[in-house]
Amino acid sequence: MDLENIVLEKEDGIAKITFNRPDALNALNNQTRLDFRNAMSDVQNDDAIKVVIITGAGRAFIAGSDIKELKSTTPLEAHDITRLGEIIENLDKPVIAAVNGFALGGGCEIAMACDIIIASEKARFGQPEVNIGVIPGGGGTQRWQRVVGVYKAKELIFTGEIIDAREAERIGLVNRVVAVDELESVVKEMAKKIAAKSSAAIRLAKAAINRGMRTSLETGLEYEKELYSLSLTTEDKAEGIAAFIEKREPKYKGT
Repeated sequence: MDLENIVLEKEDGIAKITFNRPDALNALNNQTRLDFRNAMSDVQNDDAIKVVIITGAGRAFIAGSDIKELKSTTPLEAHDITRLGEIIENLDKPVIAAVNGFALGGGCEIAMACDIIIASEKARFGQPEVNIGVIPGGGGTQRWQRVVGVYKAKELIFTGEIIDAREAERIGLVNRVVAVDELESVVKEMAKKIAAKSSAAIRLAKAAINRGMRTSLETGLEYEKELYSLSLTTEDKAEGIAAFIEKREPKYKGT
């Protein structure tokens, strides 16, 4: 696949997508968004991939939108460029954000759309869009309040404040903060642990959790029951129980 601003690597059932515009702090321009969509489509259609890692090259995860392009972006074009978070959420495979530096604006929104966020001690998070007279457009106004609560979300979005990794962990945005030189190994270890599980079960669990975030508890519980019943019919369920009884490691097929 010909990708200009994204590096896509695959190994042992794990795909690693690296935003690769380090000189621009991996700012999101149109080419980068297109590359990302293509990379995500590729991993979605690759049955060998069980887990996806998203990270950035250099000193940043993603430092937001490319301001030069944003200057001339029309409202119609904006509807298209703000869909990256939805692509991540709709992927039926778990996605881990390995945040190595600045995750600002659209970069923070992409991280929040991931299922798990592991940050280095140098990571920084924020929605500074108000500083240039616009609002978050890639899910920030919606995902922040669901993660940290409505009042904290308003504070961060209204002030455009940038917070460090420890504060992000304290308020529940980040799963774990690790030393800079440990980020890659910690994320890979977690990805391998998840990849060893039933991808069929993980897929159904992600769908249930995501649906529950968007609906009432009652509706979410009903959907969970449906997906639990579905999980009882999978080959992975039969293999998992057989392996447990036989005291061996399961060999899941993802079906």
